Amino acid sequence: MSSDKSENPNDPHVAVPKAGVSRGPVALVIVTIALLAALVWALKPARPNYKPAPLQPVSAECPKTAAEFVPSNYTDIQGLDLESLSAAQRNHALFRLNMEPCPCGCNKSIAFCLLNHPACKVAKQVAEKIVADERAAAHSGN
Repeated sequence: MSSDKSENPNDPHVAVPKAGVSRGPVALVIVTIALLAALVWALKPARPNYKPAPLQPVSAECPKTAAEFVPSNYTDIQGLDLESLSAAQRNHALFRLNMEPCPCGCNKSIAFCLLNHPACKVAKQVAEKIVADERAAAHSGN
């Protein structure tokens, strides 16, 4: 007889895994999480479409629209003194006028509101402030 241990499954000293025994509590947790994830993915719960409330009330001069804000691309805005600014300042002012939404609540850019809703006093005030800010930046050396 050899000194090696016997590979006989009937030998009581050999550990044979029992059929149907789970691999442990970790496997149970992993399977449970996977099944829950599959259930959530299959149900596809509806996601609420919340939108923030306007910071200021909508003025009567601007029409109320439900569209999302889309920047504009105006390069010539009548009624504003953009010619007195340098090219860089003019571009920065136009960038702000086209990219910032009008605070009147119409959900359009300041430039769009200024050109298409001439009765909007809010757009005119904000546009003049932007041009004044650019002039002030030129005098301060920025």
